[in-house]
Amino acid sequence: MNVEIEPFVRDTAAQSGAGVPYALKVVAGRLAEDPDMGVPSGLPGVLTVRVDGDMFEDCPDLFVGYLREPDRIRIRFVRPITPAEPSAEVPDREREQARDQHQHVDPVTAAVTVREVADAWRRITGWLRVNASDSYAGLRAGAGPTALAALEEDLGIAIPIELRVLWLLTGGDDGGNGWGCLPGNRALMPLDAVTAVYRLKMDSQSHQDTRNADRPEDEWITVWKETRIPVVAAGPADRTSGLYLDTATGYLGRWSRSDEQPCEELDTLVTYLEEAADMLEAPALATRDKPGLIGGALVWLSGIDPAREDRWQPLTG
Repeated sequence: MNVEIEPFVRDTAAQSGAGVPYALKVVAGRLAEDPDMGVPSGLPGVLTVRVDGDMFEDCPDLFVGYLREPDRIRIRFVRPITPAEPSAEVPDREREQARDQHQHVDPVTAAVTVREVADAWRRITGWLRVNASDSYAGLRAGAGPTALAALEEDLGIAIPIELRVLWLLTGGDDGGNGWGCLPGNRALMPLDAVTAVYRLKMDSQSHQDTRNADRPEDEWITVWKETRIPVVAAGPADRTSGLYLDTATGYLGRWSRSDEQPCEELDTLVTYLEEAADMLEAPALATRDKPGLIGGALVWLSGIDPAREDRWQPLTG
């Protein structure tokens, strides 16, 4: 079986410890002989292998995720295991829960979505690593399957595959000098912030439902739906507004702390990330926003304080 390691995975391995690239090479060799050695990750078609770092010099414990295809294996991510995560592989109960939640997803469609999100995020983080080191340093390590299962339990809804992939790659954005790396200087929210905003918005809707009981049906106000998952905040330290992903429609929408009705956008998470990557790689063609730099941080023009605009250096190309 042919085993392919994506270039951005090799880059991640090289930054995770001197022994990680060799450990990854060993895992690839084992997968060539036993393609089904991994366990379900919660992503349709994606399996994970746990690597004991003690077996290699200068190597932490790792999760290696891969796609099992008919004629090849594609290693999609390598991620150090944080001390807070369980030392065992994904528990049986968690694997069964993930299979139950995603068994209705077409495997081919799921595999394409995994690739699209991973490729778009690779393009963004690859650009940040080379051009905006402060912003790159602000990205958190990926969330583990256990953390995502806990989030699903808190929200009471299944996390869609595209969002699950993104959170496995990074668990949030702490910002570069106060700016998030997404257009408008927005920031991918950490999981605890997702839960907090979701509960706040559900409480707001519950309050509206009480008022709706005294209104004609055509005057009912909907400020939130349980299918909406907050994903992006206005900034790393600004959670007064942002973007949600509606799991019912697959589209992003805008939310804020005030109770105005959210506005849906004609973007999926995939197209949103792909456009951000396009604007970074070809800034001269960017239309929605203009990327630039202040020191070592990526800063988008639409979100700059006018007092700092003279320090902003637009990107060319």
